[in-house]
Amino acid sequence: MSEATKMGAMVLHRTGAPLVWEDRPLPAPGPGEIRLRVEACAVCRTDLHVVDGELPGGRLPIVPGHEIVGRVEALGPGLAGPAPGTRVGVPWLGHTCGHCAYCESGRENLCDSPEFTGFTRDGGFATHVIADAAFAFPMEGFGDPIAAAPLLCAGLIGWRSLKMAGSGRRIGLYGFGAAAHLIAQVLKWQGREVYAFTREGDAPAQEMALRLGARWAGSSGEAPPERLDAALIFAPVGALVPRALSTLVKGGRVVCGGIHMSDIPAFPYRILWEERQILSVANLTRADATEFLALAPRAGVHATTTAYPLARANDALDDLRTGHVQGAAVLIP
Repeated sequence: MSEATKMGAMVLHRTGAPLVWEDRPLPAPGPGEIRLRVEACAVCRTDLHVVDGELPGGRLPIVPGHEIVGRVEALGPGLAGPAPGTRVGVPWLGHTCGHCAYCESGRENLCDSPEFTGFTRDGGFATHVIADAAFAFPMEGFGDPIAAAPLLCAGLIGWRSLKMAGSGRRIGLYGFGAAAHLIAQVLKWQGREVYAFTREGDAPAQEMALRLGARWAGSSGEAPPERLDAALIFAPVGALVPRALSTLVKGGRVVCGGIHMSDIPAFPYRILWEERQILSVANLTRADATEFLALAPRAGVHATTTAYPLARANDALDDLRTGHVQGAAVLIP
């Protein structure tokens, strides 16, 4: 294959195994699709769950990656836009049926027949990717694709989680990684108070939280100085749910923002009583993306990133798995 007719991708053939570099023929977009030349793809904890086999229903082999920023290179038959050269972003939700009860009621994140980028359709750990044009979002206002890539999932899921948390003033963030460090900036811009909870002894994460305006930062086993109106949990640790519940005011909410979490241990009913709630976030809607991508520049949201060459995707995944990434890891083709 000539350079003009091939692409490269890091491919998962077996869960629990390392990704493998492959040269592939350059794909042509089908009806309603676009082909992107990938500029950057952030590495999400969901990618770890995919690689480690913790999510049912995926496709193998698969190219992971669902926080994609790239330039439109080709349009499918009959598609009028976006114009070639346009910068767009592609998130986790890659396609919905449009006609199930959830889609028709504005809850396409719960679609009965969805497709997910990097899970059931090939994603952005590659030089090129095919995307549904209806699920690609304009990113022309974002000058740095590396800094923009984490917004496509860490930012979007953080935003959806925050909306579900309600309008309370004091917000706890459990797991101060990619999503938390972005949504902390939104909370600061909104004039709310951030309380950051990290792994025991994770001084760098606590220092980052304080630099970003957190009122308090400590380990997840500590009690905050004030009772919280809501807590967002981004770490995939079920034991954090009762801990977060115990910090809440009456009527407070715990929002679980991850796609996978270890089992939640038994806890006394008294910490749930007084109308406290436990909620989960699933995927996102296109409305979430439109809202957040318009809000992020106004709020001055900026991602802290560590860049890796595409061929080092396994190193990026390992660093994320062991907690050695500050902010977000991003792959560069």
